[in-house]
This record gives sequence, C-alpha cells and structure tokens, in this order.
Amino acid sequence: MIIIGVDFHPEFQQIASVDTDTGEFQEKRLAHPEEAEKFYRALALRGQPVRVGMEASGHARWFERLLAELQWELWVGDAAEIHTKRVRKQKTDRQDAQLILKLMLKDDFPRIWVPNWENRDLRQLLWHRHRMVQARTRIMNQLQAVVLNEGLRCKRRLWREAGRQQLESFRLAPWASRRRHDLLALLDRLNPTIIELTQAIEREVEKYPETRRLMTHPGVGPLTALAFVLIIGDAERFQCGKQIASYLGLVPLEDSSGKRRRLGHITKQGSSILRFLLVEAAHVAARSLPEWRSQYFHLTMRRGRKIAKVALARKLAVRLYWMWRKRWDYEQLRKFGSHAGQPESCNGVE
Repeated sequence: MIIIGVDFHPEFQQIASVDTDTGEFQEKRLAHPEEAEKFYRALALRGQPVRVGMEASGHARWFERLLAELQWELWVGDAAEIHTKRVRKQKTDRQDAQLILKLMLKDDFPRIWVPNWENRDLRQLLWHRHRMVQARTRIMNQLQAVVLNEGLRCKRRLWREAGRQQLESFRLAPWASRRRHDLLALLDRLNPTIIELTQAIEREVEKYPETRRLMTHPGVGPLTALAFVLIIGDAERFQCGKQIASYLGLVPLEDSSGKRRRLGHITKQGSSILRFLLVEAAHVAARSLPEWRSQYFHLTMRRGRKIAKVALARKLAVRLYWMWRKRWDYEQLRKFGSHAGQPESCNGVE
C-alpha cells in the first residue's frame, strides 16, 4: 500500500508518501490542478492500493472527486488536533506533509466524519436560499430608507400592492429614481427564486423521516429541520446533548485554572447557518410555548436578550437531538423527557 500525507493549499499541494511494501519514500510539490491530476493518474496505473490523508480544508472538492474516481481511500483529519501533535517549532509545508504521513503510519491520525456527496449538495441548496434571503433583506431595507426619506413609515405595508404603488409614485431626483427602479427590479427577480428554492427544500424534507419528526416541535420548520439533519449527519456520533451544543458552537469559551473559572462568549465553532436557524426557531418557540416564553423573559432580565436567545437555541438543539435519537415526536418528548432510560430516571420523566 502507498500512504500519502498531503499539505493542501488552494494553488498547490506538498506531499510526502511511502510505499509500505518497499519502504520507498518520496516528496513532491504539485501545482493545481493539472500537475497534481497527472501525478495521481500515473500513480493509479501501478495498481497498488493508496490511502491519502489531509487536513480538513476548503477548496478541495475537485481533489476529493479525483480520489473518488480513482477509488482511493481518503482520510480527512482535524486540523486543530493535528496542530497539537507538532513538536518542532519550525513549520514548513514539507514538515506538515511529513507530520500527516507520520500520524497515518502510527495509526494516530485524528480522522473526522465527512458527509457524503448528496448531503453536501443539499447543503448548497440551504446556503443558496439563505444568501438569497439575505440579499432580499438588504434590498428591502434600502427601499424602506427611500420611503423614510420621503416622510413616510410604512413597515410591512410597503410590500403590499398599495404600498408598492405609493413607492413608485414618489417624484425623486434622476439617480435616486434609477436606484429605486433597479432595487425594485432586483426584488422582483429574487422573490420567485426564493419561492422556488423553498419549494425544493420542502420536497427534500419529505425524503427524510427524521425531518418530519423534528418539525412536530413548535418553531421548527422545514428549513431548520433539514439543516439539522444534514449538518449533524448521524445522531449516533454523539453521546449526549452537551456534545451537540459543543459541535454547533453553542457553549461558552472557558479559560479556567485552579480556583479561577472564567467563561467567555460562545465558541461559534461549527455551522453558522444552523446556529442562525436555531436562534430563529427558538425565538418562534418562545412566542408559542408559555414555559419557553417565561424562561426567555427571565434570562433577558438577568443576562440580556442576546444571551437569552442563544440559551434557548442551545436548549432547542438538545431537544431536537434527543427527538432524533429516540425517534420521538414532540408529544413523546414532553411525556418522557430527554433523559428517559438513564439510571437517574429509569422510568422516564413525566
């Protein structure tokens, strides 16, 4: 078998490889993408099994597709954990590739879970709709500013037919009129696109029984449920709700030592879009569930509105995790609780 450690960069990659049968060691610097593809296809002609290891990074999908086409094994490692295993203070591309190779040979490579291609493509659907909605919001805010400058405050009434006619009737300076016209044209183009993407998400939700189960929780719609299932991937990867909160970056930074305990803001590690959706969904749940609303107001008085929203988002993430793992709907979650079956509550929680 040939084992290859890759230090991947957008424009090139530094590799260190060894043939475990002959002990042949090789180092190369390959430019992207032509030189790298030529090297790996030539190596595939030798007919030996190959295992490639690299740190988790972006801009590498073409490389992953190439290795999948060659039917080679790809190991993706945790970059932060690999960094902690570096002993020498010098850091070069050659040493990084050698370190990855060394960890793979020692069977000490910190592999991480990698979603399949279908999962990653559906994530693009979520991101595309999210960015389109953000663009529409920026356009709508600019049009609201135009109305405010004319002495009116319409808020949501501006997007009704009468409000649109009133906006178009304002007599503005030439370039201000051009700006209004272009913004309205962009808005008219974005609305059908967002509707189409939303319908595509609703169709994808029907393919996953987990998402339909999660949608029984108040505040959780198709977008949040699908994002949670796609980004978590497999609920069995996590042993408890605390790990879910840490994976999504909803736990505080900590710098404690001895008797001193210091907590900071949340880590914000993990998926930013799922954190955003969980905060939005938790805010909706706080408006519909009395116990959530009471907790939200209590936390707002003590710690402020932002911390209260994040706390409810974490609570919602943990609840969705247990609903998924236990195959419960919302009514079953309310009846048994998220800790049913554990030693401290072996008969469930009423």
